[in-house]
Amino acid sequence: MDKIKIMEGALDKKIPAFNIGDTVKIMTKIPEGDKVRLHPFEGTVIAKRGSGAHTTFTVRKVSFGEGIERVFPLYSPAIDSIKLAHSGKVKRAKLYYLRNKIGKETKIESALAEIKPKVTRNP
Repeated sequence: MDKIKIMEGALDKKIPAFNIGDTVKIMTKIPEGDKVRLHPFEGTVIAKRGSGAHTTFTVRKVSFGEGIERVFPLYSPAIDSIKLAHSGKVKRAKLYYLRNKIGKETKIESALAEIKPKVTRNP
């Protein structure tokens, strides 16, 4: 029964609503001896899958010219916090095409970009 209570407690964790294309900063717990250190991992969410307690999301970042991807369980006890850095506007459910892009090609349009009004003609 203790495992069930632990799992229910984990699902009550405050997690911001984020989607594919958003840039998130995840603080992960790294055990070092008898202490626990927090290590940040900031990148773009390229995929989400699963539902409920089995939800996972994939975050991609480029570090020293090398692409790094990590898959995080959403309700993992190893995750201390998730912060939304930027919201992105994308039209796909999976952004695997970013693996083949380099430099400025990997930019994702901001969701808060100014919406241009439609030009209408007077009859």
